[in-house]
Amino acid sequence: MTTELLERLRADVGTDAVMTDDDVMGSYSRDMMPLAPSGQPLAVVMPRDVEGVQACVRACADTGVPIVPRGAGSGLTGAANAIDGCVVLVTTRLNEIVEIDAANRLAVVQPGVVNLDFRESVSKRGLFYPPDPSSYDWCTIGGNLATNAGGLCCVKYGVTTDSVLGLEVVLADGSLLRTGRRTVKGVAGYDLAKLFIGSEGTLGVITQATVSLRPLPQAPSTLVASFAGTEAAGDAVRRIVGEGLVPSLMEIMDASSIAAAEDYLRTDLGTGDDCQALLLCQTDSGGEVARREITALEQMCADAGATMTYSTDDLAEGNMLLEARRVVLTALEMYGTWLTDDVAVPRTRIAELISGCQRISEEVGLRVAVVGHAGDGNMHPTIVYDPADPDETARAHRAFDDILTVGLSLGGTVTGEHGIGKIKQDWLEREIGPVGMRVHRQIKAALDPHNLFNPNSMFSLREPATAGESVTAG
Repeated sequence: MTTELLERLRADVGTDAVMTDDDVMGSYSRDMMPLAPSGQPLAVVMPRDVEGVQACVRACADTGVPIVPRGAGSGLTGAANAIDGCVVLVTTRLNEIVEIDAANRLAVVQPGVVNLDFRESVSKRGLFYPPDPSSYDWCTIGGNLATNAGGLCCVKYGVTTDSVLGLEVVLADGSLLRTGRRTVKGVAGYDLAKLFIGSEGTLGVITQATVSLRPLPQAPSTLVASFAGTEAAGDAVRRIVGEGLVPSLMEIMDASSIAAAEDYLRTDLGTGDDCQALLLCQTDSGGEVARREITALEQMCADAGATMTYSTDDLAEGNMLLEARRVVLTALEMYGTWLTDDVAVPRTRIAELISGCQRISEEVGLRVAVVGHAGDGNMHPTIVYDPADPDETARAHRAFDDILTVGLSLGGTVTGEHGIGKIKQDWLEREIGPVGMRVHRQIKAALDPHNLFNPNSMFSLREPATAGESVTAG
C-alpha cells in the first residue's frame, strides 16, 4: 500500500514534488517548539498548484494515510509536526500573489507567500497588510491563516482573521470550497472562512485567501518609557487603554528581556540600572494627530511613574528602538534553548502576569523573560533552559504549565496567537469546557469524518461529552 501511494503521488503531483529522503523529511518533520512531539513521515509532498493539493488529498484519503499541512515551519506549538507514517503537505510552492486590487483595497494571495514579501508588494501600491508576526520575514500567509497569527500591530489593526474576506480550502474529499466574498459587507450563510482560520490544519488545506488591505500608514512616531516596577508599567497601560488611545503598537519588556536585548545588540537602551519594565509605543497617524497622541502617551506614562520617557519622529531611530523588542527571542539563545509561552490576559492584569512569571522563575530556578503586546494583553513569557539536562527540562515543563495556570487565574486564555498544536490540548479542554470540546469534535467529524487532517493536533477525538454538562466560558 505504501509503495502504491508513493507511485500515485508521483504520478498525480509530480516526481519532483514527492520527497522521501530521510534528511529532507527530518527537516520538515517539526516546527520551532522544542517540547512538541514529532514523528517520521512517509513522504513530504510539495505541490505547485491547487490541483496538486487536491490530488494529494484524494490519494491519501483513498489509502487512509493522514496529512499534516505545513507552511514555513515557524510555528511554536508543534501544530505542523509530523506523525509517524503521515504525508507532510507543504504549501510553500503555492507562492503567487494572484491579484492586488488597489481600487477595492483587497488582494488575492496563495498560502506560500512570505508575509514580509506580501507586505512589501502591497506597500508599493500605497497599501498596507497589517498582520506582522515576529517571524514575518520568513513565515507564510498560509501558516498565519492556520494559526490566526497576530503580531505587533494587533492593538490597532487586529489579528489575521480581521483582514480576511474569503478563502479557498481543499476539503477531506479533495473538493475545493470557496468561502467569503470580495465585498466590504456580506452575510450570506455561515461565516465559513472564520471557521478555517485558526483551525491549525485540522479541517482542510487553505490554498488561497482574499484579504482586505488598508491605506499605507504614515511613518510612525515612537515613544519609549522605562519604569522602576512592573506595576507602574501596568498602570501606564491601564491609563492609555482607559483613555481610549489606540496606538499602532504598544509593547512591553521586562528586565530580563531588556538585559538580553542589550547584550545581543551590544548597546545601552538608556533605561537605567533601576529599570524593571520598558514600554514601547508607536503611532502611525502622522502629522499633528501623531504629535498629540505621542504627547498624550508620554504624559500618561509620566503620570504612572515612568523614570524616563523619550520620543522621536525619526524613522531610523524608531526602528532601532523597536529592534530591541524584535530580537528578544534570538537574544535569549545566548543563554540556552528557549521555550516561549503564549498567554493573553485582560490588559489591566498584565503586571500581575509578569510578577507571576518572576515568581515562577525563582521557584524553578530558570530564567523567564517576558515580552508581549501590551496593547491587547498577549504576553510571551520565555523560559531558558538546557535541553541536555533532564532536571532543567523537567523544570522548564513545570514553568510552562505554571505560567498557563497563572494566565487562566487572571481571566486570560492559554493562547493569544500561537495556537494549541500538540502542547496545549489539555489546556484547551480546561479553558473551553466539555460542551465546547464536544462542539469542536462535532465540527471536526462533519468536515473530516475519517480524521485525515492533522489527527490529534489541537484536540484528540475522544468520546464527546454527554448532554447536560454546563458550558465553561472561554
